[in-house]
Amino acid sequence: MIRNTSIQNGELVIISGVKKYLKWNVLKSLRVRILLLVLLAGVVPTLVLYEVILSSYEKREVEIRTAEIQNQCTILCNQLSDSNYLTGEISDIVRSELVQISNIYSGRVLVIDQDFRIQEDTYDMDRGKTIVSEDVIRCFEGKGTGNYDAENQYIEVTSPVYNKGMEKVTGVMLISVSTEMIMDSMQIMAERIKVMCLATALVVVILAFVMGFVMVRPFQRINQSIAAVTEGYEDDYLHENTYTETMLISDSFNKMLGRLKVLNDSRDEFVSNVSHELKTPLTSMKVLADSLLIQEDVPAELYKEFMGDLSEEIERENKIINDLLSLVKLDKTANTLNIKSENMNTLIERILKRLRPIAATRNIELVFESFRPVTAEVDEVKITLAISNLVENAIKYNKESGWVHVSLNADHKNCYIEVADSGVGIPKEAVEHIFERFYRVDKSHSREIGGTGLGLAIARSAVVMHRGAIKVYSQYGEGTTFTVRIPLTYVS
Repeated sequence: MIRNTSIQNGELVIISGVKKYLKWNVLKSLRVRILLLVLLAGVVPTLVLYEVILSSYEKREVEIRTAEIQNQCTILCNQLSDSNYLTGEISDIVRSELVQISNIYSGRVLVIDQDFRIQEDTYDMDRGKTIVSEDVIRCFEGKGTGNYDAENQYIEVTSPVYNKGMEKVTGVMLISVSTEMIMDSMQIMAERIKVMCLATALVVVILAFVMGFVMVRPFQRINQSIAAVTEGYEDDYLHENTYTETMLISDSFNKMLGRLKVLNDSRDEFVSNVSHELKTPLTSMKVLADSLLIQEDVPAELYKEFMGDLSEEIERENKIINDLLSLVKLDKTANTLNIKSENMNTLIERILKRLRPIAATRNIELVFESFRPVTAEVDEVKITLAISNLVENAIKYNKESGWVHVSLNADHKNCYIEVADSGVGIPKEAVEHIFERFYRVDKSHSREIGGTGLGLAIARSAVVMHRGAIKVYSQYGEGTTFTVRIPLTYVS
């Protein structure tokens, strides 16, 4: 890597801003998002699974217990039917079985006759009392029931007791069983699941942090590369293709870095050109002055000739400085345009009137064609500068006895100014560079006609400030056409 300290403050600010954005926004945000994503993907399903497992376990246990009790009820109801307990004395065997099932399930067994009177109660609390409930009534209709009261934690089952011929419901057996055992089992399971959830959550959090650091590494490498660029190592390109996102960032950064390098090279070339352009007239003036100083009794004719040459070099230096000041002024006053509604026909006629004497010296015909009256919102000084430079260039780089054709047209949105000439034209490979500062297609010819290489750059800057566009069409040896588009209404 070659350290290059020519990157300017503006570029460093841009790259430093990108680096800070990546560091504080992308990296931090990415870690947080990965952590949240893994937590959501790991912990939340675990919590949901915790609730689902407990709910499913409770439901399953209640169904199994209800089915067991219903089976026992059916068996006991058959025994009661066979013993005709409602018409005679209940046998000790059946009574003991009622007590036994009550003890097994830690519940209460009631036997109810068709008058809704309780004939048997394993708790010996309500024997002889009347009980009327929806489940009992449904059971007398031959429909056994089974209900679970989660709030009071008990299961209630009813089963019909038929007469000996199984033709008529003569009673109902009602069993209420506590679900404390199920709740105890659920509590034990819940504790175990909680431990599993905590362990899973811990593993997920550790995994999230690990994944966060691993997945952010490519972005850290990008950040380090950008930091290297801010230190002056501008030859470092990013090649981080780990993810699609890092690949896109690398491509965008490389494009930006390439653009900065082009701007940097252009700046260096501009400074070099400015130095050369300003130094050349000064060198000529120093040579002329030294020539006069080393000679004694200089003839008046020679002295006058040298003074004329000095005056020309001073004028050349003055023109370069004025053009440079125009460019600087355009760059600094982009937001302070003096926009007014101008008659473009009159404005162009004034410009051509001033330039016709210059065209006449080379016998060049300067023609203006207006297709319609055009009024546009422009800065008169700056747009005049642009058009003047285009027409003046068309005259300077034209053939003897050639022509320059300027036309003005407009539609509902834009006005169009076209400057065409019969000049020397521009080579194809030079067209894309002609708007660069100090660029010349033919440097030797430009010296002869006094060009500074800033005219087209000034014209382009002035047009762009008006939110317009300038294009060039040229064929080498046959002429050039510049087309300028400017909005009729200026939009800041």
